[in-house]
Order: sequence, then C-alpha cells, then structure tokens
Amino acid sequence: MAGAHPLTHFPISLYATANPVHQDVFYTVPRAGHMVGGPDHLVRREHFPGHELIYCLAGAGYVRVAGATHRVGAGELVWVNCHHPHEHGAVAEDPWEVYWVRIEGPRLEQMCTMLSADTWPVLAGMGRAEAEAVYREIFTQMQSDAPESAPRLHAAVAQLLALACCARQRHEPEENVPAPLRKAVERMRLFYFEPHTVGELAELVGMSASHFARVFKAAFGTSPIDWLRRERISQAKRRLGDTEDAIQWIAQEVGYRDRFFFSKDFKKLTGFTPREYRRREATRLR
Repeated sequence: MAGAHPLTHFPISLYATANPVHQDVFYTVPRAGHMVGGPDHLVRREHFPGHELIYCLAGAGYVRVAGATHRVGAGELVWVNCHHPHEHGAVAEDPWEVYWVRIEGPRLEQMCTMLSADTWPVLAGMGRAEAEAVYREIFTQMQSDAPESAPRLHAAVAQLLALACCARQRHEPEENVPAPLRKAVERMRLFYFEPHTVGELAELVGMSASHFARVFKAAFGTSPIDWLRRERISQAKRRLGDTEDAIQWIAQEVGYRDRFFFSKDFKKLTGFTPREYRRREATRLR
C-alpha cells in the first residue's frame, strides 16, 4: 500500500552474556540495539530482568507504567523498570526509531526511584549528539573481545545514566503534574510517612473528594492512596538496601503501623518480601 509504514526491523541487534565476576562490580548489557519501528511494534510484559533505556531518534512511541500512558517523542529517553508491569510501542501513524539498551547492575532500583522514573519514565532534554555517541560506544564495546571491553562498557553505561540524571534535573517531573494537584502531590512526596485521606488531600487543593479522586486518576492512572502506597514502598526499598534497620522499624518509618500490611504491600508491588529484597540487594553488592 502506498505510504504505508514498513514493519519493525532491527539494523542492529546485540546479545551478550556477562562474566559473573563483572556482574558484581560493573554495569552489564545483555541486550541492545537499533530499532526502526513499524505500526506493529508492541512490547507488553508483567516482569522481566533489568532496566531498559530507550532513546527516541525519530517518530513517536508510548510507554505505559503504573497504570498511566506517556507519549515519547524524538530526543526523549524512556527509563523502563522491567521488574514491574510495563508496555511500550510505536505510535502507529508515526512509528518511532530508537536506540535501546537493557542494563543490569548495582543500585539501578535506587536510581530509578530517585529519578521518579517508576512514575514519570520519560526524560526530556538530553543532547542528541551526546546521547547517540554513548549508545554507539555501548554497541561497540558489546561487540569487542578486548580485555578492557567490560570496564569500557561499564563507563559508557555510567555516562548514559549521568545524562539521564542531568536531563531529569533540568526537567523535573512536577512539570507534568496538573497544577490543581501539585499541592497534594507535594504533600504526599514530602510527608509520605504521615497518614493521609482523600478528603484531606481534596480539601488541600479546594476540591470535593470525589472530584479530586477523578482528576487524580485521570492524571496518574491510579488512585491517590495507591500512588501513596507506591511512594512508601519506594522509600522502603531504599532503606532496605542502604541500611541494616529492622524491617519493623522501616515499616513505621515509611508510614505503616502494621508490619504484616507493610510486607503484604511490599510483595504485591515488588514481587519480593522485604527480607527477600534486602537479601537480593546484598547479594548484588558483594
């Protein structure tokens, strides 16, 4: 058909298996490539190892995480935490072309949380030439057999993460929060450990409880209380990884009065009990 977009194809498609010794100390890249998307491009998973960093070269795509859908345009990077349900694909009328890497390594969960990428996965403001050069360096090192390829690959991934951090600092996710909701979101972000009700948050922004809940759901794809639960669990993950505090104490620090309900929520949102998550993070850092 004249004018029809071709199907998805991969000018570059790379696989690698990291040395176990390197996995303990370096960022590693099991998959990466250059994809020219067609209207058929769609990835939908409940969970998968690693984190994917997708840089849109041209066209448009979308990503769906935490119940909300975000459009992605040229020059924007998407951070997908594959450990949680996610979906991404091409916008059919203008399919995207991307460079992408799937990375594994220490502290990626914490960095993802720090950048609010679990909730706002699209990062704007990365310089195109610099971003493309880093991806090409990653592709080069993945195909190299040289002894120094592992640390060079690690360095390239670290540079990509640094670019993502800088981009987020220039374009804070609060810019994407509708103005009427900002006071409520700020309250929950700063005081996640305190009890909050929909009625109190609605009063803070001058809405009825029912209207506030509808506006919040339309903006974030989830209820205010579920959003707060995710924020609390994100804070708990950081404490479990960075401290040796008792789980009961961490539960109270992030706003749970009952350790049983904390453990239940934690497993529902992460797939691990708090103890399993702490053990897993400790193993990664050895």
